[in-house]
Amino acid sequence: MREHQYTLDLPHSAARLWALFQDYDHWADYAPMVKRVDVLWAGDEHHNGRLRRVIYKMPLGREGSALELVHDVDPGVGYTYTMISREPGNDQTGRVRLEPVDAGHTRMHFEERYHLTKAPWRWFEGPIYHFINRQNEASMRAASDWLDQHAEYRSDLGT
Repeated sequence: MREHQYTLDLPHSAARLWALFQDYDHWADYAPMVKRVDVLWAGDEHHNGRLRRVIYKMPLGREGSALELVHDVDPGVGYTYTMISREPGNDQTGRVRLEPVDAGHTRMHFEERYHLTKAPWRWFEGPIYHFINRQNEASMRAASDWLDQHAEYRSDLGT
């Protein structure tokens, strides 16, 4: 099993970041691998139980998809997701948590667990996971850059 955790300080309010992270129409604008996100089941009013399909770019021009269940939502603060695999035991889990530092700064915590059990993928788990980690971190930095470039986006929620 692989586990990756990182923390990133972002110059935006937690409320504004939360709004962007919940706005799936914009994920492809800042996440380098994401092509689109389809909401298959909305879940409750806080998105608990939300089922989403993330269509993403893969090397060599290929395309992949991930079915993700969003749960343990603390509105405006964080959520957990489980990427549901076709193979039992291959589910990936992650958590995003936003910690307000002050009105215009947020510390974002991200963690993810990844475990491949089937050959030949398990032999390449390290390089695959390293690639995914870099993309996840790039996506979070790019989300902040996107907000910098779109000051009008949810400006009602602070900077």
